[in-house]
Amino acid sequence: MKKLWIFILIIITGCTQDMNLKIKEPTNSNFNYVWKEILSDPLSKLPYNSVSFSDLFDWNRDIILDDAERTLNDNRDILEPFNKLAHPNGICLKGIWEINKENPYSGYFKNSSKGLIIARASTALSNTKSTDLRAFGLAGKIFASTNPNENTTKANFFVIDDLGGTNAKHYTDVAMTNEPSVTTTSAVVKNLLYAVKVAKAFSTADKNSGIRQLYEISELGEKSKENIKTPKWIKIKAEKGQTIEEIDFRDELKIKDKKLIFNISVADKEVNGTKDWMDIGFISFDKSVVSNSCDHRLHFHHPKYRD
Repeated sequence: MKKLWIFILIIITGCTQDMNLKIKEPTNSNFNYVWKEILSDPLSKLPYNSVSFSDLFDWNRDIILDDAERTLNDNRDILEPFNKLAHPNGICLKGIWEINKENPYSGYFKNSSKGLIIARASTALSNTKSTDLRAFGLAGKIFASTNPNENTTKANFFVIDDLGGTNAKHYTDVAMTNEPSVTTTSAVVKNLLYAVKVAKAFSTADKNSGIRQLYEISELGEKSKENIKTPKWIKIKAEKGQTIEEIDFRDELKIKDKKLIFNISVADKEVNGTKDWMDIGFISFDKSVVSNSCDHRLHFHHPKYRD
């Protein structure tokens, strides 16, 4: 069942309905370019984008298979407008990724690492309100610089709380990881056919789509690949005391006066079924926006699975 719902790890990002892309953006675009595009078409009213099984096909091509291959092979940040087939409703945030504790890992997991970040928080399928079962997700794009005008390499990561959805009332209540659990809920049963099709497409495109590996982060900023050390798991969870009572998760995450802080934890092994989480830093978000480009143009590259 978990593999059938792995499509949610395609998250937040990536499944498009238009592969005829003609963007001239360089792979190493800068932070200001990406954030400016996201801000170019803000929405005053929350959109409610829906998904359906018919979105996965066209008369002459397998849309979801094409999309799976694109998310693995296209490193660009901004694409021509498209419809996200898994997480259509989201809110974009910008801030700083900062590691402030000693740990054995490399790249932007190392202590004192600091870089700009753009993220998209979303829910799976069409449910956005606290009265619904929701599967919360976050896609992050870490820039290897704190200079917003510097063209630099980036690392993408993807986390989700539960592939089947939960009754959590707030986005800030849940812990999201790159290998989430799955609860067999009514949402799983209702969307089983959709999940089967998408899971098959991503299994064809990538050898193990059940986990999104973190080597892009551990290699970011490293000149040599000889001493790379990568954790197996990452966990992102909001710092306590930031709960805002809103029905729609996007209203909950709108940043006004105070920054929104999420803690970063990593782990390599399990002891008696429990991961040995190590707290190493935090993400500090200072701006947010709901926009058409956030939902229909922002793209997050998925790292291919490595043995």
